[in-house]
Amino acid sequence: MGPGPTPVRHRTWSRGRPYAGIALDLGSARTRAWMSGRGMILDVPTVTFPGTGASYPIQRGTIVDAPGTARMLNRLLGHRLPRFGRPLVVLTTPVLGGIAYRAQARSAVDVLRPRSVLTVPTARAVAVAADADPTCPLLVVDIGAHLTEVTLLADGAVTDARHTALGTSDLDGRTPPARITEAVVAMVTTMLEQDHTSQTYEALHRGALLAGGGALRPDITYRLADRLHAPVQPVPAPHTAAVRGAAKLLRAARAHPSAQAITAPAHRR
Repeated sequence: MGPGPTPVRHRTWSRGRPYAGIALDLGSARTRAWMSGRGMILDVPTVTFPGTGASYPIQRGTIVDAPGTARMLNRLLGHRLPRFGRPLVVLTTPVLGGIAYRAQARSAVDVLRPRSVLTVPTARAVAVAADADPTCPLLVVDIGAHLTEVTLLADGAVTDARHTALGTSDLDGRTPPARITEAVVAMVTTMLEQDHTSQTYEALHRGALLAGGGALRPDITYRLADRLHAPVQPVPAPHTAAVRGAAKLLRAARAHPSAQAITAPAHRR
């Protein structure tokens, strides 16, 4: 089973009252943040320094060290926040991260003293950044440094997803780009076989939306289009698409404080 709806703590604030808002993408390799009024403020390695060496608190889409993640966020963002006032945080999460991931992420983000934390599946944030039509089924392929996700969106909601602990950082002389493309093809094939509707086929026929650092590599994108026998459409600036989509949702949350549309929907497997 996939993650269920994420509860939202409803708060009321004046639309005209200024407040801090942060869009946050905690990747295994890089952490990116966008702040209201300032734009993109962070694109740095996901690393913390608990002692004499470096530690990597997020690995393969899993938070393995929540306190370390909190220390990292405090070091990177704590001094950027207004002394008085509490930010609204829109946080991207792996589609299959589940309740445990969201709980650990929220625990880490608490160091920023947020008024509320809203989570959005990374695939949905990518679709928002790309201005994709939410009324049509959409296949999102996100190839990151350490994790690759394939997600089917229908009416903006996640209806199916697969992932593999494989990314661009794994590519070397013994691991060619073909390994990633074959993994994506296998996931899409399984989704097609298990989909009793036409949504996956329709989305694939329209063209897969490609994000993450892998979308910057022609040796992956060309082979993927050839193996899927379908168009593959890299989104603009694919490596930052998730945080930019979260930023758009953050702006929408300011206009609509209930922000119910941002919470992560349930999806089937």
